[in-house]
Amino acid sequence: MNIHEYQAKNILKQYGVQVQEGIVIDKLEQTKDAAKRLQEETGTNFFVVKAQIHAGGRGKGSVKETGSKGVVVSKLDSVEEKVKNILGGTLETIQTGAAGKKVNKVLIAQDVYYPSPDDPNIKEYYLSITLDRATGSNVIIASTEGGVEIEEVAEHNPSAIIKEWIDPAIGLQPFQARKVAFALGLEGKALKEMVKFINALYKAYMGMDASMFEINPVLKTSDDKILAVDAKVNLDDNALYRQSELAELRDISEEDELEVEASKSGLNYIKLDGNVGCMVNGAGLAMATMDIIKLSGGEPANFLDVGGGANAQTVEAGFRIILKDPNVKAILINIFGGIVRCDRVANGVVEAYKNIGDIDVPIIVRLQGTNAEEGAKIIEESGLKVKSAILLKDAADKVKEVLS
Repeated sequence: MNIHEYQAKNILKQYGVQVQEGIVIDKLEQTKDAAKRLQEETGTNFFVVKAQIHAGGRGKGSVKETGSKGVVVSKLDSVEEKVKNILGGTLETIQTGAAGKKVNKVLIAQDVYYPSPDDPNIKEYYLSITLDRATGSNVIIASTEGGVEIEEVAEHNPSAIIKEWIDPAIGLQPFQARKVAFALGLEGKALKEMVKFINALYKAYMGMDASMFEINPVLKTSDDKILAVDAKVNLDDNALYRQSELAELRDISEEDELEVEASKSGLNYIKLDGNVGCMVNGAGLAMATMDIIKLSGGEPANFLDVGGGANAQTVEAGFRIILKDPNVKAILINIFGGIVRCDRVANGVVEAYKNIGDIDVPIIVRLQGTNAEEGAKIIEESGLKVKSAILLKDAADKVKEVLS
């Protein structure tokens, strides 16, 4: 689960991470009071207006309606105009694609690039923490090239990337935080502040059951403070049952509508950009099914796992979600009857088809496993426009046929 920058910063502060202070607003008329309050609390004379959406590249992105960037600097007398150009608009970034995302909130933050952004004592760093599945360890990734997408750094200057693996059994050791800070070229007060920052950040990462932290940039101010200027936090969905307060931070308006609808029906659904919808039970079978679709000349339009207990209700919910995607030109249902019986799934398909009504998208159903023959017979005798397949190759051929 992703959360907004302002939410992440509020939580990080509770763990002792120093952050760029700010106040979030969702109405234009709140701007002046928020800016004045922030000025009184921090002494700042300049403000940074930051669009709050679940996407990176906001500073380089553009608001479609006004042409404004998603992150802009302002004086007190013009902060309201800057907010007006962003709030309520559609921000398009490299991560949102052409559709963009509506900006429902903005963060008015203090300017921390004092006395001037050109001051040579100001430095930007990159710092993230995530799980390295290859080693089964958490890893701190750091770089002296902050403010730049880490993918670009990895491609053009891989030697600038620092990695420190942490044994989850013993946690972050003091020497490891110092090692990263030294590798970033810091010394004196800035070195000590960075060590404190890394320790607090790792404590927050573990305490929040996060799957990824990315702070880009981490700023060394002209007076050697270390601050999180931005914060991207992804929480482990599987741990939300014990993070009830964090679960309440979920912003459904930032998520794909079909994925939200699927989660309400207990379906695992991820929207993709293809033309063949797929409904499968089991993640491994779903991956194989998507490969089959590509080999047949199509492109998967989604990942949809109905789980081991598929029934008429879940199948119907899956159908309705897939059919809401206008790009879908065919649907492939691929079910292995292990826990669930194939005849039960077949009855669910027939019942769902009848409940939904006129479906003008070709449907291919492949059933294998428990009661597969009975299931195929139900499909074939239903009188519906549904094609039955037995082998994966048969399913692939039928997908190719309906797409040609």
